Amino acid sequence: MDALAATLTGLDYAAVAVFGASGALGAARKKHDIITFGFFAAVTGVGGGTLRDLLIGAPVFWVGRPGYVAVCLVAALAIWIFGWGRTRDRLLLWLDAIGMAAYAVVGALKASSLGVPPFSAVVMGVLTAAFGGVIRDVLAGEPSVLLRRELYITPALLGAAVFVGLDALGLSALASGLAGFVVAFALRAGAIVFGWQAPGFPGRGPPPEA
Repeated sequence: MDALAATLTGLDYAAVAVFGASGALGAARKKHDIITFGFFAAVTGVGGGTLRDLLIGAPVFWVGRPGYVAVCLVAALAIWIFGWGRTRDRLLLWLDAIGMAAYAVVGALKASSLGVPPFSAVVMGVLTAAFGGVIRDVLAGEPSVLLRRELYITPALLGAAVFVGLDALGLSALASGLAGFVVAFALRAGAIVFGWQAPGFPGRGPPPEA
């Protein structure tokens, strides 16, 4: 169990760092100053986990462990120093996919461990994985990930659902978490490589205004 806890903590920090870096990239594209870099990185990195903890009535994870915010600030500093470009953008796209998949599982696991019902635990996994990106896009003035047809929310949803389902069937937390991570990452990877998208609404649009 100690090994599992250490693994999950490592994934948690890694996901926070990746999302923090993506937040800093949002600031870089808008040519903001170093303080804004840090702010974007921090709110993106810990935003999803903060919302999850507030909703399930748990102590907000980073308040007692300032290392999480420190990791975000280090990520922001790295982006500030080394800049960004197409190569780093592509790398961070993949790192973001890893972070999303990890956060979907970690968020659902934390909710489940605190007695949250399975359906709600899945929702908490999705919120943990996606809400930081929503905040980043809003702050950067870019289209929100929720408004894109590319597969992002769906992989997080399925990854969290796989974890919760296998955990309910009695599979070990490590095996369930690994399966959920693989499902979420594989779907997101397919969206990045092959351009997979969710189908749009098939009905007719609203009638033209008079």
